[in-house]
Amino acid sequence: MIEVVASMARGPVFLAGEVLECLITFTNPISHLSTSASSEMLAWASAQIHCQFHASESRVALPAQGTKQDVQAESDTVLIPSRGERGQCVLDTPPKILFCDLCLDPGESKTYTYSEVVPTDGPPSFRGQAVKYVYKLTIGCQRVNSPIKLLRVPFRVLVLHGMPEPPFPQDEEVAPSNPFLEEEEGSRRDTRPLERALDMLMITTSRRCPYMFNITNVRGKVAKFCIFKTVYRLGEDVIGTFTFSEGDIPCLQYSVSLQSEEEVQEQYQRRPGQAVSVTGHGRHLESCLHTASSHFSLPVPLNVTPGFTTDIVTLRWRLHFEFVTAREPVEAPVVLQNQSEVTLWTGAEHVDVDTFSWDLPIKVLPTNPTLASYVSQFTGTNSINI
Repeated sequence: MIEVVASMARGPVFLAGEVLECLITFTNPISHLSTSASSEMLAWASAQIHCQFHASESRVALPAQGTKQDVQAESDTVLIPSRGERGQCVLDTPPKILFCDLCLDPGESKTYTYSEVVPTDGPPSFRGQAVKYVYKLTIGCQRVNSPIKLLRVPFRVLVLHGMPEPPFPQDEEVAPSNPFLEEEEGSRRDTRPLERALDMLMITTSRRCPYMFNITNVRGKVAKFCIFKTVYRLGEDVIGTFTFSEGDIPCLQYSVSLQSEEEVQEQYQRRPGQAVSVTGHGRHLESCLHTASSHFSLPVPLNVTPGFTTDIVTLRWRLHFEFVTAREPVEAPVVLQNQSEVTLWTGAEHVDVDTFSWDLPIKVLPTNPTLASYVSQFTGTNSINI
C-alpha cells in the first residue's frame, strides 16, 4: 500500500493568474501488524487542474452533447481528470508528469511539487441555483497492470473582471515607499501579477464619493439616502445613512438586504421570460418613526462569489430597500419642560400605510485570496491509499 497526500502550500483559495503550488507526498508506510515489509512500485503519476461545470436541468437548457465514454480501461495510461464527475469539463490545464517508475522502500517517502498558473480565461468558483463551477486539482497514479487511481483536491478560484485602467502613471508607486527596502526589491514587487492585481483592487474599492438619493413615493419625499461608494471587496461592510428629517412623509420602518441576482442568458433559459434567481446574504431591519436619521451596515461575506458573466449565466449584486410609510401625519409625543410626572406614550393602534421597494445596483469584487482562505469550506489537503 502507498499513501498519497496532497497539500496546497498557501491555502485553498487562488486568484486567476496566480501560481498554484501543491506538495504531493508518496509514502510506503510500515504497519505494526505486518511481520515482513516489502518495497512498493508506482508506474507513473501526473497532476492537472480542471473546472467542472454542472447545470440545473429545470433552469438551463444546454445544447445536446454527444455521448462520451467515461470508463477507464485497466491498461489505459491516459489521465482523464473529470472521470466519474457530474457535468462537463469546461477548462483544463495540460497534465504534468510527476515521475515514472517510483520505488519506495518500507518507511520511505518522497515529495514532489506541482506548480501551475490558474487559468485567467475561466469562470470563478460558483455554486448557484442554476449553474455550478467547481475547480479541482486531480492527481492520477497507476501501478503496473492496474487501474488508474485519482486523488482530487478541490479549491476556490476568484476572478477579477472589469478592472479599469490604472489611473496613475506606470512609474508611480501604488503603496507608500519604504526607505528600508532596497530599490531592486521594490521593482521586483511591481512585476508580480498577484500583487499588482491586489494593488489595483485596493485602489478601486478605496475610492469614496458620496452618492445622494431622494427616496420618494407617490405622496411625496420620504427621506434622503447617502452611500459613500458602490464598489466593494469581499469582507467589506456596506454602510449607508438615511436622513428622515428632510422628508415630508413619515416613515415607520425600513429594511435593507444585500442580494445577488443569478440570471441565465436568454438563449439558455429553460422557459421564455424565466425569472431571475435572487439570494439574500444579510438584512437590516429598523423601526424609524420620529427618527431624524439612521444608518445601516451590511458585511459582504467572504465566502460569496463576486459578480461575473459567462456565456450561460450572469451574477450581479444589489441592495434591496423596502419602506413602510404612513398615509397621514403621525404626531410626535409632546413632553412639557417642567413636567414632573412620568409620561407614557403608546403608538397608534391603527395606521394606514403604504409600502414600496427600491433596488440599488452595486459591484462586488474579489479580495486577497489569503484572507478568503480563512472561511473556505475546503481544506486544501486530501489523501488516498493505493
